[in-house]
Amino acid sequence: MSDELKKCREQIDAIDDQLLQLVSQRARLAHAIGSLKNGGPIYRPEREAQVLRRLLQQNQGPLCGEAVTAIFRTVMSNCRALEKAISVAFLGPLGTYSEEAANKQFGGLSHPVQCASIDEVFHSVQAGTVDYGVVPVENSTEGAIGRTLDLLLATNLQICGEVALSVHHHLLTRVTDMASITRVYSHAQSLAQCHEWLSCHLPGVECQAVASNSEAARLAADNPQVAAIASRRAGDLFNLTSLAENIEDDPRNTTRFLVLSNHDVGASGQDKTSLAMATRNVPGAVLGLLEPLAKHGVSMSKLESRPAHTGMWEYIFYVDIEGHRSDAKVTEALRELNERAAFLKVLGSYPVAVI
Repeated sequence: MSDELKKCREQIDAIDDQLLQLVSQRARLAHAIGSLKNGGPIYRPEREAQVLRRLLQQNQGPLCGEAVTAIFRTVMSNCRALEKAISVAFLGPLGTYSEEAANKQFGGLSHPVQCASIDEVFHSVQAGTVDYGVVPVENSTEGAIGRTLDLLLATNLQICGEVALSVHHHLLTRVTDMASITRVYSHAQSLAQCHEWLSCHLPGVECQAVASNSEAARLAADNPQVAAIASRRAGDLFNLTSLAENIEDDPRNTTRFLVLSNHDVGASGQDKTSLAMATRNVPGAVLGLLEPLAKHGVSMSKLESRPAHTGMWEYIFYVDIEGHRSDAKVTEALRELNERAAFLKVLGSYPVAVI
């Protein structure tokens, strides 16, 4: 071993010792803060978002921003666990993108709860059998997840956070030659997101939708002539080989997830508020709903409509606006919206997703 290499390793060891001391000191302070909360929520997404944004602003490399946030999310997760192991429900089984999103948001899961459906995630949080839930709400390629929108309307849960997850699909199988593949399994949305790639590289091969990408990986593990479109983690869980990676048609393919809870969260300084509303059946009603936002300078980032299930051609509009419901301009806009709308429900105010 060269003297220079030995010197570098000694410096790393010294830094690691300092890091351990600082992390332990941070954990003790976090535990003390937990005692001062007097029973309040342990997970404060607004505070964690503020911490991560400050660190991103200070980061000068060489680690990228995503690596920095991943490290500090893990630190915060382990500090929270000193008070309580937070339970988080997600659409299972293990290996789904929902699990990946939950791990990203919470810095690793000390008490993961796998659910068989989005409905089960909602019901588990509402019943209090878990602390939080993570559900997909929209994909940049395939659009909104209708079931999630319907359940946001039907339950009393609050959105307390969001996760933006870059989705990269892999073709997973037990074989080493694509010519041997006779069928491809995946979730319907994943099949749609890889449609052009499949048409080009596996023309004529049957594609069949299943309940989840993880289930697709399980099926591929049981049959050497079957392939799955799923995440790298799913491939690792089922000992599958990735014959091709990043096969999504859009390299910017991103799925947005929501974090569900039974409590509100405070303002973080960079927030979003989600609404569900309906208009009265009069000319210009939709325009009338948007006017209070423009009047008070509140920007709208999303407008989605869904059938209201109360009558033919009646719709609920799902809207995302910039700002927290406690912000003065948002408060005024919501007050006027409530006077004009036939129905208005605030689904939650929460921090904008941090990378």
